[in-house]
Amino acid sequence: MTKVTMTVNGKSVSAEAEGRTLLVQYLREGLGLTGTHVGCDTSQCGACVVHVDGKAVKSCTVFAVDLEGASVRTIEGMANADGSLGTVQQAFQDHHGLQCGFCTPGMVMSSAALLAENPKPTEAEVRHYLEGNICRCTGYHNIVKAVLAASGQDVSAVAAE
Repeated sequence: MTKVTMTVNGKSVSAEAEGRTLLVQYLREGLGLTGTHVGCDTSQCGACVVHVDGKAVKSCTVFAVDLEGASVRTIEGMANADGSLGTVQQAFQDHHGLQCGFCTPGMVMSSAALLAENPKPTEAEVRHYLEGNICRCTGYHNIVKAVLAASGQDVSAVAAE
């Protein structure tokens, strides 16, 4: 076991981890941050997306011990300082970009990463960027609307698919 220290959602944290412990396990089991979901165990679904040093990463693809000293942001860190929903989270709620909620943490994290890279994406760019995230409930239409709304754009013309 190795003690792994990193900054998670702005706070320095430490927990013991084996060399084979995935970041998603470290977050959920080591730190009790269960908002990051394990969906497929094969890096196909995107339910486990978090931000590592500002980049979207599927947390089932990296070992916790390799992130010593890194800065990690999880879905729990997306809220505003006063506890209210962050911009992307609020847009998902306002535009019904979720149903069962299982994919939602990964979708929100991926969407926030997209908006950090491209503050005003087109509908096509949103759809392309989110190809690595699977939702089995919504058909993506409202998710795309939510991302565009979070970017401050008009969502009335979003094509239904």
